[in-house]
Amino acid sequence: MAFLEKTMRPLAPLVVGGRPYKRYHVERPERPIEPEVEKAAYDYLPHLVPAPADDAPAGWIVLHRGGDTGAYLLAFTWVWDNVVEVHVAAAGQPAAGCPDEDPANFVTEPRRWMGCVWELPSLEYERAAWVRHMFVKDVPDLDGYLADQRPEGLVGR
Repeated sequence: MAFLEKTMRPLAPLVVGGRPYKRYHVERPERPIEPEVEKAAYDYLPHLVPAPADDAPAGWIVLHRGGDTGAYLLAFTWVWDNVVEVHVAAAGQPAAGCPDEDPANFVTEPRRWMGCVWELPSLEYERAAWVRHMFVKDVPDLDGYLADQRPEGLVGR
């Protein structure tokens, strides 16, 4: 199968479940995420974030519009100061357990999937940003971490 480049772009952080999350959208340049898919994803997001905890100060979200009918929502949360917990939902992809092909009808993905080749570049970047701002300095800098987002650009290769 041919590999298609997609764009990952950062958006302003938001607070969900009492903690801040950075945001990224993954989409084909000629096919941005539809407003109804974006709204449905962010309406569903509270189902994916863990309960507030002292050891989970922040995280990041990836909303990915697939090349077919699918849309994918991933909520990554930092826990234990150095571990990432992920919860995933999918919409419009019957092969992922979705009830229909509606890309705005999100359901929790029960499998232990943590991302595809277009979503995982966020993990690479966020790991390095976490170390830069939360571990390397004498005093952790959560605001610095939240401001440090992966620049918009192609992902995949």
